[in-house]
Amino acid sequence: MFKARKHEFPLGKKTYVMGILNYTPDSFSDGGLYNNPKAAVEHALEMQEYGADIIDIGANSTRPDAVILSAEEEKERLAPVLEVLCGELSAAVSVDTFYPICAKAALEAGADIINDVSGVFNPEIAELCKKYSAGYIVMHNPCGSAQAAEYPDGVVNEVRRFFLDTLSLAAQSGLPKSQLCLDMGLGFGKCYEDNLELLKDTQWLKFKGVALLAAGSRKRFIGTASGTQESEKRDAGTVAAHTAAIAGGADIIRVHDAFAAVQGARVADAIYRGKING
Repeated sequence: MFKARKHEFPLGKKTYVMGILNYTPDSFSDGGLYNNPKAAVEHALEMQEYGADIIDIGANSTRPDAVILSAEEEKERLAPVLEVLCGELSAAVSVDTFYPICAKAALEAGADIINDVSGVFNPEIAELCKKYSAGYIVMHNPCGSAQAAEYPDGVVNEVRRFFLDTLSLAAQSGLPKSQLCLDMGLGFGKCYEDNLELLKDTQWLKFKGVALLAAGSRKRFIGTASGTQESEKRDAGTVAAHTAAIAGGADIIRVHDAFAAVQGARVADAIYRGKING
């Protein structure tokens, strides 16, 4: 079970879809499209209507060479849209941040999940999630999205070790594993072959009772594999990549196109989880 305040997500029953809400002017795929409260809320409600279980809002772009906002700038940018979103959505609200001050403000505003892409387990954020009974997502991210790291023992072994270390740190901090979600970090510190290896061997990254997230939506490796240069045209490739992750045990997929993702996840669940829809 992955628990995030009032939301409970039983593991192994179905794949949960996390819809991306880039509240930024410069994200790699749809930056600027939803960069005001009205457009952001409309898009969030649309993704929820399509069947998204979680809406993940981010105010800091993580594309290569992005200008990173300060904690105060991010907090200021998030405030107006969070105030509206947390009251409008029945889906869980996730906030993509690595700043404890922003995590605290988001949880105080009613957010259910903190999605931390920093690449480290942050005890301060873990303590906040414990206090608010919120979910905490921790990503494997050794060096950002602009370059690939070296993995002498192989990328799967490296990510697995990171997950084991994260589980140990979470236990030491007193954060229940039911509130923890592990993200393999597709596209972050990984070369093309690394990303494919993680998707091929996702089963080695799945730990019993702990949620696993795959977030490959529209990323560069999908463009390379599909021969599709424009990021906004990579949704079919995204469904294929996430289907591989679901076959390996991924519980949550993070996506730009919620409609395609929900349909793909339902078919994948029918094949791999024996879940019949309709």
